[in-house]
Amino acid sequence: MKRYKLFTLIGIALIIVIAIIRSFSSSEEIKIYTESVKLRSITEIVSASGKIQPETEIKISSDVSGEITELFVKEGQRVKKGTLLCRIKPDNYESMLQRAQASLKSTQAGLKSSNALLDQAKAGFETARLNFERQRKLFDLKLISNQEYELALNQYLSAEANMKSVESNVMSASYGIEGNEATLKEARSNLEKTYIYAPTDATVSKLNIEKGERVVGVSGMAGTELLRLANLNEMEVSIEINEIDVVKLHLQDSAMVNVEAYPNETFKGIVTEIANSSQNTNSLEQVTNFVVKVRLIQESYKHLMDHSESSPFRPGMSANVTIMTRHKNNCLSLPIAAVVSKDQSESQNDTLKIEKNKSPLLHVYCVTGNKVTLKSVKTGIQDAQYIEILSGLKVGEVIAAGPFDALNELLKPDSEIEIVDKETFFNSAQQP
Repeated sequence: MKRYKLFTLIGIALIIVIAIIRSFSSSEEIKIYTESVKLRSITEIVSASGKIQPETEIKISSDVSGEITELFVKEGQRVKKGTLLCRIKPDNYESMLQRAQASLKSTQAGLKSSNALLDQAKAGFETARLNFERQRKLFDLKLISNQEYELALNQYLSAEANMKSVESNVMSASYGIEGNEATLKEARSNLEKTYIYAPTDATVSKLNIEKGERVVGVSGMAGTELLRLANLNEMEVSIEINEIDVVKLHLQDSAMVNVEAYPNETFKGIVTEIANSSQNTNSLEQVTNFVVKVRLIQESYKHLMDHSESSPFRPGMSANVTIMTRHKNNCLSLPIAAVVSKDQSESQNDTLKIEKNKSPLLHVYCVTGNKVTLKSVKTGIQDAQYIEILSGLKVGEVIAAGPFDALNELLKPDSEIEIVDKETFFNSAQQP
C-alpha cells in the first residue's frame, strides 16, 4: 500500500515537471507575423475636424441707439450693395437736427449783430482818432488846456478798446458758427445712420433682431450686432491643429474635405491661413491648438449647386479635413507598428546601448531563421499605415510586424520565434 502511494506521488510529480518544462519550452517561441521592407509611395497627412464658415463675413452693427421700426430683409436673403436693411426710429435724431439748425441760425444772427456793432465801433474809433489828432496839434501850439487834451486822449483810447472788444465778439461768434455747423453735421449724420444699408453684395447669413427691438449703438461701447452678411460662394473650413502637427503644414497644401451633410461626397480644398498664435495662449490647458483655414474649391462642389448658383453649404456645418503635407514616391517603408521605441536595449553583438538622459532610439526586429535581432533605424514621413525608413534597412529584409505585445514586451534580441500568417493570427485572436 505504501509502495502504491509512493508511485502515485512520483507520477504526479513527473506530470507537474513535464507541464512546467512544456510551459517553458512553449514560452521560448513567440508567435509573430512579418513584413518585408518595400518601396512604397507615402503621403504624410494631418487630419482634423472643424466647422464650415464663409471666407468673408461682415458683422453689421448700428452706430446709433434706438428702436427698430422697419426690417426689410430675412435670413438667407441675397442683397445688393446699397440695399436698405433696416431703419431705427429717427424721432430723437430729427429733434437733435432741428435744435442744431436753430442754434446755428441764432449764432449766425448774433454774428450779424456783432458785425453791425463792429462797424459802429470802427466809426466811433475813427471819429475819436481824428478829434484826438486835432486836439494834439492845438495842444502842441498851446492853444488848448491840458484838460481838453487829456479828454480827447481818453475818448480815443476808449473808442479803440471798444472796437477791439467788438472785434473779439465777432471772432467768438464766428467760432460759435463753426461749432454749431459741426454739431449740425453730426446731427445730420446721426439721422442718416438710422438707415442701415448693405455695404456689399452678399447673403444675410444671420439675423439677430426683430422689428420693435431696441439696439445699442457702437459709440463708446460694444454695440448690438444686428445681422451678418456673408459671401456664401466662397466657403472655408476652420479647424484646430495641435502644436505637433501644425509645423508640418504649409500654405497652399492640398486637402480633402468630407462634410457630414454630404456623406457620399469628397471635396477639394487648399490651406489659405495658418495662425501664428495659439488659440489658448492664456489657458491652463495642456493642449495647444492653432487655427488653420482651408478654402473649399468651388469646382469640386459645383455639381451640387442649383440654377440660382447658391452654395450647398451653410455656415456651421461639420466637416472632416485631411491635409496632404508631404509626398514621396518609391521610398523604403514599413508598417508603423513594426517600429518600436526602446529606452534600453541591446543588439546581438551588444553594441546598441542607449545612454541615460538621451532620447529613445527607434528600432525594428529583423528576422533571421527562427530568431530576431534588434536593429536601429532612422525614420521619415508617415501616413496612416506606413512609415519611411531613411537608414538602417534594405529592400527585402524581413521584419517582425506584430502583434503589439510581442514587439513591445515579449521580444528580446535572440528571442526564438514562430512565424504565423497574419490573417491566421488575427482569425485565431478573434475566436472566443
